[in-house]
Amino acid sequence: MDSALLYVVLGVVLLVLLAVGAALLLRRGSGVSAPAPRPGIDYAPGVGDDDSVPRDTPRRSVDVVDVGAELGAPEAPADQPIGLVTPEEAAELEGLLELEVPEPAVGRMRRLRARLARSQNTLGRGLLTLLSRGTIDDDTWDQVEETLLTADLGVGPTTELMDRLRTRVRVEGSSDPAAIRALLREELIALVDPSMDREVRAERMGDRPGVVLVVGVNGTGKTTTTGKLARLAIAEGQTVVLGAADTFRAAASDQLQTWGDRVGAAVVRGPEGGDPAAVAFDAVSTGMAAGVDTVIIDTAGRLHTKTGLMDELGKVKRVVEKQSPIDEVLLVLDATTGQNGLVQARVFAEVVDVTGIVLTKLDGTARGGIVVAVQRDLGVPVKLVGLGEGPDDLAPFEPDVFVEALLEE
Repeated sequence: MDSALLYVVLGVVLLVLLAVGAALLLRRGSGVSAPAPRPGIDYAPGVGDDDSVPRDTPRRSVDVVDVGAELGAPEAPADQPIGLVTPEEAAELEGLLELEVPEPAVGRMRRLRARLARSQNTLGRGLLTLLSRGTIDDDTWDQVEETLLTADLGVGPTTELMDRLRTRVRVEGSSDPAAIRALLREELIALVDPSMDREVRAERMGDRPGVVLVVGVNGTGKTTTTGKLARLAIAEGQTVVLGAADTFRAAASDQLQTWGDRVGAAVVRGPEGGDPAAVAFDAVSTGMAAGVDTVIIDTAGRLHTKTGLMDELGKVKRVVEKQSPIDEVLLVLDATTGQNGLVQARVFAEVVDVTGIVLTKLDGTARGGIVVAVQRDLGVPVKLVGLGEGPDDLAPFEPDVFVEALLEE
């Protein structure tokens, strides 16, 4: 009887074990795992647990959440712009984004005439004083000649002017200051040659933009001149693309970018130390694709004695001309260097066929004769002059205004 009961108990235990094993096998085969306990609901949250409601809890969409009300913030005024910017701050930001309006180009040199007169009075006043003497002898003429040479007029133009002055003073025989001033004005204007074509060809040419190449030695102000030239073009209602082909001076592209941003001119740049010819090519391509009126290309300053650099400048010109003619090659010269600038000018003229001169810092020198000297030496006109450091102090050159400033009391 006892052994029979034992067998029954063992059988029941075996059946239970078999049932449990079968259940475990079925659960493993189905891939269903027991749900993980939920922090904050099934047990108190601990370190590392998310103590918020479970992720599968239905949530409100962003558009129905009143952030200000939930945080207890005061309601924003109706006139306050979206975000945290006040109306005053918004107006200030808009002011920063406004483009500058350049001064009109017409008559700009006349407005800057006083600056020119202050620096050039040594020449004009000296000549008037000498020629207004009661008696004009050989010693006086020697002093006139010295004054002209000191003003960097050059030997050839000085000799020419001296001969004409001697003849007219002898024939007219007047020492009246007003008559002498009129005489000087006529002769100096003739020497500066108002018949030369001083138009800067920067406007659109048919189906392509006008292309201007700005060249010169180090330190003459090419990049600044390029930016000011863009302002001149925009003041005339033109659209402009600037090419930052001075890839060797670290700050040149940034400097040109600043000029462009101020007036709304696009700037095409390249990597520092990159190929300047490639940048110039891209600038013209961009200008043609965008349909702008003018493309102005700034080039790196280079000493005229460095043959390799001058050859590179020639390459820039040739590469640009593969897709568009270059309408202007403007050589930037520092007026304070006087006759030394003529040596530089000759070399640049041989390499890139200069079409016009930009004389910078003309208000900072009493040697205004460089205007005549450089024109005679190169056979190309002075088209623009820098008469200050302001953004609108680059002016189209006007011979009569220049001479009037020389003789202004």
